[in-house]
Amino acid sequence: MLEIGSTAPDFTLRDKDGHSVSLSDLKGHKVVLYFYPRDNTPGCSRQAAAFAAAFDEYQKLGVTVIGVSKDSEASHQKFADKYQLPFILLSDPERQVIEAYGVWQEKKMYGKVSFGVVRATYLIDEQGNIAAVWPKAKPDTNAAEILAYLKERG
Repeated sequence: MLEIGSTAPDFTLRDKDGHSVSLSDLKGHKVVLYFYPRDNTPGCSRQAAAFAAAFDEYQKLGVTVIGVSKDSEASHQKFADKYQLPFILLSDPERQVIEAYGVWQEKKMYGKVSFGVVRATYLIDEQGNIAAVWPKAKPDTNAAEILAYLKERG
Protein backbone atom coordinates (compact mmCIF):
# COMPACT_ATOMS: atom_id res chain seq x y z
CA MET A 1 0.00 0.00 0.00
CA LEU A 2 1.10 3.55 -0.62
CA GLU A 3 2.32 5.75 2.23
CA ILE A 4 0.80 9.03 3.37
CA GLY A 5 2.74 11.90 1.79
CA SER A 6 3.79 9.92 -1.29
CA THR A 7 2.78 10.99 -4.77
CA ALA A 8 -0.37 9.25 -5.98
CA PRO A 9 0.42 7.30 -9.17
CA ASP A 10 -1.25 8.96 -12.15
CA PHE A 11 -3.56 6.86 -14.28
CA THR A 12 -6.04 6.96 -17.11
CA LEU A 13 -8.91 4.47 -17.07
CA ARG A 14 -12.32 4.28 -18.73
CA ASP A 15 -15.50 5.00 -16.81
CA LYS A 16 -18.86 3.26 -17.10
CA ASP A 17 -19.69 5.36 -20.18
CA GLY A 18 -16.41 4.61 -21.97
CA HIS A 19 -14.89 8.04 -21.25
CA SER A 20 -11.24 8.30 -20.22
CA VAL A 21 -10.63 9.68 -16.74
CA SER A 22 -7.12 10.71 -15.63
CA LEU A 23 -6.08 11.48 -12.08
CA SER A 24 -3.89 14.32 -13.40
CA ASP A 25 -7.03 16.03 -14.76
CA LEU A 26 -8.31 16.29 -11.19
CA LYS A 27 -5.33 18.21 -9.79
CA GLY A 28 -6.59 21.06 -7.66
CA HIS A 29 -9.37 18.85 -6.22
CA LYS A 30 -9.40 16.36 -3.40
CA VAL A 31 -10.14 12.83 -4.61
CA VAL A 32 -11.50 9.85 -2.70
CA LEU A 33 -10.19 6.83 -4.59
CA TYR A 34 -11.75 3.66 -3.32
CA PHE A 35 -10.94 0.16 -4.50
CA TYR A 36 -13.46 -2.65 -4.17
CA PRO A 37 -13.49 -6.32 -5.20
CA ARG A 38 -16.54 -6.64 -7.44
CA ASP A 39 -19.77 -5.01 -8.66
CA ASN A 40 -23.05 -6.31 -7.28
CA THR A 41 -21.64 -8.25 -4.35
CA PRO A 42 -23.23 -7.54 -0.95
CA GLY A 43 -20.37 -5.60 0.66
CA CYS A 44 -19.46 -3.68 -2.50
CA SER A 45 -23.11 -2.76 -3.07
CA ARG A 46 -23.46 -1.46 0.51
CA GLN A 47 -20.24 0.54 0.21
CA ALA A 48 -21.32 2.08 -3.10
CA ALA A 49 -24.75 2.91 -1.69
CA ALA A 50 -23.11 4.64 1.29
CA PHE A 51 -20.96 6.78 -1.02
CA ALA A 52 -24.06 7.57 -3.09
CA ALA A 53 -25.98 8.63 0.03
CA ALA A 54 -23.12 10.93 1.07
CA PHE A 55 -22.44 12.22 -2.46
CA ASP A 56 -24.03 15.67 -1.91
CA GLU A 57 -21.85 16.24 1.15
CA TYR A 58 -18.74 15.25 -0.79
CA GLN A 59 -19.72 17.67 -3.56
CA LYS A 60 -20.21 20.52 -1.05
CA LEU A 61 -16.65 19.88 0.13
CA GLY A 62 -15.37 19.88 -3.47
CA VAL A 63 -14.29 16.23 -3.30
CA THR A 64 -14.41 13.89 -6.31
CA VAL A 65 -15.38 10.29 -5.48
CA ILE A 66 -14.04 7.49 -7.68
CA GLY A 67 -14.59 3.74 -7.30
CA VAL A 68 -12.22 1.29 -9.03
CA SER A 69 -12.54 -2.44 -9.64
CA LYS A 70 -11.53 -5.01 -12.27
CA ASP A 71 -15.11 -5.12 -13.58
CA SER A 72 -15.89 -4.13 -17.17
CA GLU A 73 -17.40 -0.82 -18.24
CA ALA A 74 -20.67 -2.64 -19.00
CA SER A 75 -20.72 -4.17 -15.51
CA HIS A 76 -20.11 -0.72 -13.99
CA GLN A 77 -22.95 0.72 -16.08
CA LYS A 78 -25.40 -1.90 -14.76
CA PHE A 79 -24.11 -1.46 -11.20
CA ALA A 80 -24.45 2.34 -11.38
CA ASP A 81 -27.95 2.09 -12.87
CA LYS A 82 -29.12 -0.47 -10.31
CA TYR A 83 -27.96 1.59 -7.30
CA GLN A 84 -28.27 5.08 -8.88
CA LEU A 85 -24.58 5.80 -8.28
CA PRO A 86 -23.77 9.45 -9.06
CA PHE A 87 -19.98 9.17 -8.79
CA ILE A 88 -17.27 7.90 -11.16
CA LEU A 89 -16.69 4.15 -11.53
CA LEU A 90 -13.51 3.14 -13.33
CA SER A 91 -12.74 -0.17 -14.98
CA ASP A 92 -9.25 -1.65 -14.44
CA PRO A 93 -9.41 -5.16 -15.97
CA GLU A 94 -5.62 -5.25 -16.48
CA ARG A 95 -5.08 -4.29 -12.79
CA GLN A 96 -2.61 -1.51 -13.70
CA VAL A 97 -4.00 0.96 -11.15
CA ILE A 98 -5.03 -1.74 -8.69
CA GLU A 99 -1.43 -2.97 -8.55
CA ALA A 100 0.10 0.54 -8.59
CA TYR A 101 -1.90 1.37 -5.46
CA GLY A 102 -0.96 -1.90 -3.75
CA VAL A 103 -4.47 -3.28 -3.37
CA TRP A 104 -3.91 -6.56 -5.30
CA GLN A 105 -3.04 -8.75 -2.35
CA GLU A 106 -3.17 -12.26 -0.99
CA LYS A 107 -6.52 -12.99 0.60
CA LYS A 108 -7.58 -15.88 2.83
CA MET A 109 -11.18 -17.02 2.97
CA TYR A 110 -12.45 -20.25 4.44
CA GLY A 111 -8.90 -21.59 4.52
CA LYS A 112 -8.28 -20.88 0.83
CA VAL A 113 -5.52 -18.55 -0.26
CA SER A 114 -5.99 -16.48 -3.40
CA PHE A 115 -5.18 -13.07 -4.79
CA GLY A 116 -7.71 -10.32 -5.22
CA VAL A 117 -8.57 -6.69 -4.70
CA VAL A 118 -8.66 -5.69 -1.04
CA ARG A 119 -11.17 -3.04 -0.02
CA ALA A 120 -9.05 0.07 0.56
CA THR A 121 -9.51 3.82 0.19
CA TYR A 122 -7.10 6.66 -0.47
CA LEU A 123 -7.67 10.37 0.01
CA ILE A 124 -5.60 12.31 -2.51
CA ASP A 125 -4.98 15.99 -1.89
CA GLU A 126 -5.14 18.88 -4.36
CA GLN A 127 -1.43 18.48 -5.23
CA GLY A 128 -1.79 14.79 -6.08
CA ASN A 129 -0.32 13.38 -2.87
CA ILE A 130 -1.70 10.67 -0.60
CA ALA A 131 -3.28 12.53 2.34
CA ALA A 132 -4.86 9.57 4.15
CA VAL A 133 -5.26 5.80 3.74
CA TRP A 134 -7.95 3.41 4.94
CA PRO A 135 -6.25 0.04 4.25
CA LYS A 136 -9.08 -2.16 5.55
CA ALA A 137 -12.13 -0.12 4.62
CA LYS A 138 -15.43 -1.38 6.00
CA PRO A 139 -18.30 -1.27 3.46
CA ASP A 140 -20.84 0.20 5.88
CA THR A 141 -18.69 2.89 7.51
CA ASN A 142 -16.03 3.89 4.94
CA ALA A 143 -17.93 6.79 3.34
CA ALA A 144 -18.90 8.27 6.73
CA GLU A 145 -15.36 7.86 8.15
CA ILE A 146 -13.86 9.79 5.25
CA LEU A 147 -16.48 12.54 5.51
CA ALA A 148 -15.75 12.90 9.24
CA TYR A 149 -12.02 13.06 8.46
CA LEU A 150 -12.56 15.74 5.80
CA LYS A 151 -14.79 17.85 8.06
CA GLU A 152 -12.34 17.58 10.96
CA ARG A 153 -9.17 18.29 8.99
CA GLY A 154 -10.47 20.23 6.02
